Amino acid sequence: MSEEYSRIKVIGALTAGLVAFGFAPIFVRYGQETPSILLAAYRTAFAALLLFPYWLIKRKEGVKTPADNRWWMVLSGVCLGLHFTLWISSIYYTSVASASVLVTVHPIIMILVERLLFKRNFAAATWVGVVIAFGGSVLLGISDSQTAQDFPNPLLGNTLALSAAAVFVVYLLIGQKVRQQSSWIGYVFPVYFYAALTCIGLTIAFGISFWDTNLIGLGAAFGMAVGPQIMGHGSMNYAVKYVSPTLLSTLVLVEPLFATAAAYLFFTELPPATSFIAMIVILAGVGMTWKRGKRNKPSEG
Repeated sequence: MSEEYSRIKVIGALTAGLVAFGFAPIFVRYGQETPSILLAAYRTAFAALLLFPYWLIKRKEGVKTPADNRWWMVLSGVCLGLHFTLWISSIYYTSVASASVLVTVHPIIMILVERLLFKRNFAAATWVGVVIAFGGSVLLGISDSQTAQDFPNPLLGNTLALSAAAVFVVYLLIGQKVRQQSSWIGYVFPVYFYAALTCIGLTIAFGISFWDTNLIGLGAAFGMAVGPQIMGHGSMNYAVKYVSPTLLSTLVLVEPLFATAAAYLFFTELPPATSFIAMIVILAGVGMTWKRGKRNKPSEG
């Protein structure tokens, strides 16, 4: 398979995944009558169940996971489960725009981790692009706080979103390590399975009944499983084999743009005019980082 075709596959997967990410908070809004932890449990369980037949077929064809990576997958799944639980919970307390922006601060954490722990070098444009994009995200969050709409507890919601971003860094770094030796389904299904177990365990620990939902909540969880999780996180798990986690996480900064637009269309959550300036800044930073930053060349494997 040609390098150009592989590159097209990576770009296509990421494009579809980013659009899918933008609808995650919309599904959460629709399912808010269901406890957030339970919504995360159903989301991850549906995703694992949907991928199980495909994983089983590939396993029979000889696709297996190296034994050394199994515990890494357990840790990755736990991190993903915590990430979903924290982030879904944040939407219950703050605005879609704020939660979507704050959960995407992980590029700053990521680039520092890669530089300090792994001594990786990045072009100056990468650093500038990340800072510009993050600055736009901060501006978007500030602008969102100026809206007249009331939310239950913005401080708690923002804290949960930031915590979700920190956990996401660990999840993405593990993904880069394990995906070098595993196929897409060989990595994604076990991780989603352990994420589901984590969310189910949290549901039980908090004493939440699995019947404390309705058809709308189940539909929202199923939508998140198909779109944001399988298409969104699935595309990232595919691309992380070929793309630096820092550049990949920076690209995800465009997710608040889709989420904010969708929130207005579905719930009339209209950000102030300064938010649109922030969106332009975010796109400029992401474009600068993606175009000029160092990245791994896609290759078949």
